[in-house]
Amino acid sequence: MKRIRYFFKSFAGVVFFILILFVSAGRIDYYQGWLYSALSLLGLLMNMFLTGDDAELLDERSKPPEDAKEWDIRILKLSALTSLVAYVVAGLDSGRFLWSPQFHWGIYIAGLALMLGGQMLFAIAKKANRFFSSVVRIQHDRGQTVCESGPYRYVRHPGYVGMIISWIGFPMLLGSAWSTIPIVVAIILLLVRTDLEDRTLMEELSGYSQYVQKTHSKLIPGIW
Repeated sequence: MKRIRYFFKSFAGVVFFILILFVSAGRIDYYQGWLYSALSLLGLLMNMFLTGDDAELLDERSKPPEDAKEWDIRILKLSALTSLVAYVVAGLDSGRFLWSPQFHWGIYIAGLALMLGGQMLFAIAKKANRFFSSVVRIQHDRGQTVCESGPYRYVRHPGYVGMIISWIGFPMLLGSAWSTIPIVVAIILLLVRTDLEDRTLMEELSGYSQYVQKTHSKLIPGIW
């Protein structure tokens, strides 16, 4: 039952942004929008399949507790606003006013591959880490431990890597050069969140400092 409720809540979120995209485009024959819609629904099904029946994880992600970090709540609100702007700009650009030049078909394919790959990495990271919360908090109530399996062997925040990859593919798939502006802002916000979360885990999560000694990179192996 929890899985069904979580699915419909996630589905509603996906549909909301799809509607924003099409309303901004002002037409139904918007093939970039349909490509994005199909990819988003595929990503939703993939995430639900990999999450499985972990009731605790579903509760954690669907009902963020009150002990979430205040700075994280502010960043999430800014990120939500930036995301909304990105969808509106993309729809207005490639769907209604055609501000951007027509992209080569290879760019659309690359955007599709990046968004799909990013969603897959995000889902795999969530599957590997049973403490994969939607907010930054130390889950003492669930006995949180450091995850070192799967993609966490290579970078400390693989879910964020997946999100960044997906965001890079967004303007490419939708054929909107102007949507790159809010996308860059969204990525900067995610980089800030990554750094602040990593500091919080270093200070408050037992065993994380030892994990950092073995897995040196936050997002990009050998770089950062």
